[in-house]
Amino acid sequence: MEFGRIIISETAASSENPQDVINSNILVINLMREEKIDDDLIHEDALMSYYLDYYTSQYTEGNFAQFVYNSQWNTELNELIEEGLQLLGAEKHLELFQKQCKKVKLMSSVKRDKFFKGKLEGVNPVRDLMNNDTFFEIEENLVQRNAEFLKSHPDLEVLSVDDMFAALEEFVGHEIKRE
Repeated sequence: MEFGRIIISETAASSENPQDVINSNILVINLMREEKIDDDLIHEDALMSYYLDYYTSQYTEGNFAQFVYNSQWNTELNELIEEGLQLLGAEKHLELFQKQCKKVKLMSSVKRDKFFKGKLEGVNPVRDLMNNDTFFEIEENLVQRNAEFLKSHPDLEVLSVDDMFAALEEFVGHEIKRE
């Protein structure tokens, strides 16, 4: 049975910082994973938001090559990100993502394998070929859009931290240790 809700804390929902909303969703997903809940049972849009944040932070920290390197070019992940960018209406980011994906797909498997086996830092012509600073010029704010997507989602529940734990404990069927 799927956990059919997206949960964020009351604190995150009332925060001025859109990243707090996303981080609250991420914390819930990480807690569910710690409880060995399979991703198939986690709300699809909550996961999509989670992975969009991963993509955004990887790109922001180290450009597209870092995302490719750290994700090991995962097809399922890429599909989720593409779908997420479409859902958020981030057309310019979607266009860039598709363009960047095409670059990687057109790369020989030998070159790609060599890239994954090497270091990301230092002299790395394959990394440099993959990177594209257009991401930083696009005026579509992915963090803002991601947070707004979560906050306006029909399956969203804004709960106190205690109620968040209660909902997850009910789903897993046992008490969850709080840290």
